[in-house]
Amino acid sequence: MKRTLLQKLYAEKLKAARRLERAVGGMKPREDGPEFTTETVRYDLADRTNAISAGGIGAIHQMVNHLGLREVIDENLSLLKYHRPYLESEHVLNITYNILCGGRTLDDLELRRNDLAYLDALGARAIPDPTTAGDFCRRFGELDVWTMMEAINEVRVGVWRQCGLALTGEVARIDADGSIVETDAECKQGMDFNGHKKVWGYHPLLVSLANTNEPLYIVNRSGNRPSHEGAAEVFDNAIALCRRGGFEDILLRGDTDFALTKNFDRWDAAGVRFVFGYDASESLVSKAEGVPEGEYDELVRDAEDAFDGAERAKQPRVKEEIVVKREYLNIRLASEDIAEFTHKPSKAKQTYRMVVVRKNLAEERGQLWLCDRVRYFFYVTNDWKMSKEEVVAEANQRCNQENLIAQLKDGVRALHSPLNTLEANWAYMVMAALAWSLKAWFALLLPTSNRWAEQHEAEREEVLRMDFRTFLNNFILVPAQVVRTGRRLVFRLLAWRPRLHILARLLQAV
Repeated sequence: MKRTLLQKLYAEKLKAARRLERAVGGMKPREDGPEFTTETVRYDLADRTNAISAGGIGAIHQMVNHLGLREVIDENLSLLKYHRPYLESEHVLNITYNILCGGRTLDDLELRRNDLAYLDALGARAIPDPTTAGDFCRRFGELDVWTMMEAINEVRVGVWRQCGLALTGEVARIDADGSIVETDAECKQGMDFNGHKKVWGYHPLLVSLANTNEPLYIVNRSGNRPSHEGAAEVFDNAIALCRRGGFEDILLRGDTDFALTKNFDRWDAAGVRFVFGYDASESLVSKAEGVPEGEYDELVRDAEDAFDGAERAKQPRVKEEIVVKREYLNIRLASEDIAEFTHKPSKAKQTYRMVVVRKNLAEERGQLWLCDRVRYFFYVTNDWKMSKEEVVAEANQRCNQENLIAQLKDGVRALHSPLNTLEANWAYMVMAALAWSLKAWFALLLPTSNRWAEQHEAEREEVLRMDFRTFLNNFILVPAQVVRTGRRLVFRLLAWRPRLHILARLLQAV
């Protein structure tokens, strides 16, 4: 990458700043009419300029080559007897790149394969069409999908080592949850009726690394399967993966469905910590009610602690006002208390720590107070050093995985079922989720300098936590002219974006 690129980006930044500076505080209206003055537009087709709407795909492809992802996939995955002409890695990346270029369905591949600038950007004569891509997904069996996930995770471990993620002393927080992928289709093999959600579809299991929001494993299952089915084995795979990545301290987290008590002793002996929600059975509630009142402490949330002693401005609670006005039943949280005791699960040989949160609730209807109620929430852990508040905080922070699931569903559209078999849809989910992993690797591989360390770390964290559509609009969907000169392929950016200097830093790294 030329140094002049950063200089040109900085010049464009100043140009935009000077133009917008006049608008700060407002401007006088135009004397000749409205602000939007364009009336007549004429379109023409360029004769020589070859441009692409997703100019950032070149940087992503360069990163993929730098990491050796294509070679790892081809070495491990063998589905095609003949390559005519596409390799397995090219089929996988075809689907992944389609999503990174803004595609939402397999049919959008038809737009990619008819975009000559896109083909030039990848140096390809052609790419697989939607029908061929679907046929490739249908070649997968269960073992093939696992092989593909392990191949991707082999590269993932290399990224962790390259950016020194484990060397920072971070705890590897591994989260697990299930999500329903609904479908109205009639002929999708492996789908079933989910009695809880009352819908037909699949019920994939997602195991992710909370530190970087990376999906480590996706396991597609029939729609009627419980959330925890097969989770222990996937947890074990994720633990082994994080160990290979250099993490020494590992913490498993999940809701009540993932409190797999028969595995507690085994995980504890392996030095793996865990915090799981626990079902509020009658025996546990009785035990919590028997805890002396003096052993309960008031639970102060982080937000409450941050605003201690200061008035916090609040927006009017519109929903609350409507509930009171129409005299709906309103269950309001009055206070929270926290305590702990020991508990020995029936399927475990050891005794573990049980943290209980007592929620004191007030039931109201309009201005009328009805009664006070108490609900108990339980969290089991084998960590005896964390405070009670830290155990609850870990359990609550696991809920951030819901945001990752939402991104994979609506942003990446990985948790969808465009094909007609369980394994084919599973393979598609993994290939589509690779687009999100590439976004995470984009952030992790950003280099830092001693002079600008604080700013660079903030930018890395910003990209890591960025929504998928925001990432595409800032770094990928940037129009660029594709020019082949001699043995070089040049992406000449045709527009400026405020965060393009971050893209330039990635190019320095790869």
